[in-house]
Amino acid sequence: QVQLVEFGGGLVQAGGSLRLSCAASGRLFSVYAMGWFRQAPGKDREFVAATWWIGIDTHYADSVKGRFTISRDNAKNTLYLQMNSLKPEDTAVYFCAADTSASTRPLSERTFSTWGQGTQVTVSS
Repeated sequence: QVQLVEFGGGLVQAGGSLRLSCAASGRLFSVYAMGWFRQAPGKDREFVAATWWIGIDTHYADSVKGRFTISRDNAKNTLYLQMNSLKPEDTAVYFCAADTSASTRPLSERTFSTWGQGTQVTVSS
């Protein structure tokens, strides 16, 4: 099993920046991809960004392209999401997720089955 714990949420003004971290532990050899998702009040959970656990490719939702950057530090078993130029509509609970399925699907079609508990990000106008 893989365990995920998110850190770094908080309150920030519009236009500001925030960096989220996700500490991963457990059977990390089974992880193929990692991602960030978010869920705003009254809305469905939506994809934000993804990257391979081993590899350089990244994939972003159109709504965050050019503003958010996903990265990881394999030595620290940590996934990051750098969020710049934040907007009030970015307000949501952000979740870290892991994909442990041994499929050949591209990064944009991975299925994430392991989730962290989430961290709140609030952007004030």
